[in-house]
Amino acid sequence: MKKQGQSFISILLLAFTSCLLLNLASPAVSIALKDQPYISVVNDSEDNEDWILGEDYLAEEADEGIEDISDPLEPVNRFFYHFNDRLYFWFIKPVCKGYNKIVPETARKGIRSFFSNVYTPVRAANCLLQGKITGFWKEVARFIINTTAGGLGFRDAALEDYNVSKSTEDFGQTLGHYGLGFGPYLVIPFIGPSSLRDAAGSAADSFMYPPNYFMNTWESVGRSAFRKVNDVSLRLGEYESFKETAIDPYVSIRQAYYQYRLKQVKK
Repeated sequence: MKKQGQSFISILLLAFTSCLLLNLASPAVSIALKDQPYISVVNDSEDNEDWILGEDYLAEEADEGIEDISDPLEPVNRFFYHFNDRLYFWFIKPVCKGYNKIVPETARKGIRSFFSNVYTPVRAANCLLQGKITGFWKEVARFIINTTAGGLGFRDAALEDYNVSKSTEDFGQTLGHYGLGFGPYLVIPFIGPSSLRDAAGSAADSFMYPPNYFMNTWESVGRSAFRKVNDVSLRLGEYESFKETAIDPYVSIRQAYYQYRLKQVKK
């Protein structure tokens, strides 16, 4: 029975990966499905850069026994790591600096909170899929409170007024919860560190993200780009600090990401 369950999850993973690759490889898919809900291929996952924080990993970097994720595609991944690194320093960081001068920090935090509120169905659905009923009802409560008392979510009233914190569940964690391994490490252009499992999870989460059902391709890409700029604008300097303390930034990022995701699945 256990083997059948693992086989079923593996089939799910392959199916979602196929959806992701089809969307990435063929713009014609969006045209062919123009009357269907648009499923974004841009990563809208929340907190996808939190692996930079909360990990005392770098102090242990010299420990040869530290657990690490499989990386059979390292040459390709390193190429895309350098691509994303240059993209950050040459384009994203300058844009964020200009954005910071125009938009006050309070407004940027409100925008981040608004997007987090819109993302509630994804977190709630994954809580339910993992059998975390308390987490599910907390997400429902947070959505009601933040949409009303929080002004459509521009203020996290649930946390500030009632100390109800959000969950961090996604479909990658759901697959991990049921025993599916990471698969090979991936560095995705424009997105960053991931794994085969988590990339497939992001594709699955797109099906649960409400804006994807009424936005076309360019609107969805624009929304994701704006959200990315807003989020990074509130975290300028974190990546630089992480990189400066690393012997090999590529390896440090890979292992920090892996350790962070392990902890997320174990919660």
